[in-house]
Amino acid sequence: MKHYLLSVVQPAGGEPPAADELAEIMSRVQAYNDELRAAGAWVFAGGLHGPETATVLRPENGEVLITDGPYAEGKEYLGGLCLITAADLDEALEWGRKAALATTLPIEVRPFVDSH
Repeated sequence: MKHYLLSVVQPAGGEPPAADELAEIMSRVQAYNDELRAAGAWVFAGGLHGPETATVLRPENGEVLITDGPYAEGKEYLGGLCLITAADLDEALEWGRKAALATTLPIEVRPFVDSH
């Protein structure tokens, strides 16, 4: 089994869903996470606060500079992530498809570098 990162791509500056719509999305996400657990594919998942809450640590001349805010400005940001195990890319893409339907957001699926 290989590890894959499923990244939730959140549009920047958009209005959040209405409370009832958000409750429905979160219900679907919980069902998705339950399905991952039941299948033995679950490793870890979680949502992230917005990029304005980020702190960036940057090496410079043997020191580390600390600054507030995101490293890069963009139209999208990492809104959450899910780490799964899957037999191959096709299986990981199927989990990504289900995540996209649950969250209503784009999902990026990336394999980890093989550590063997």
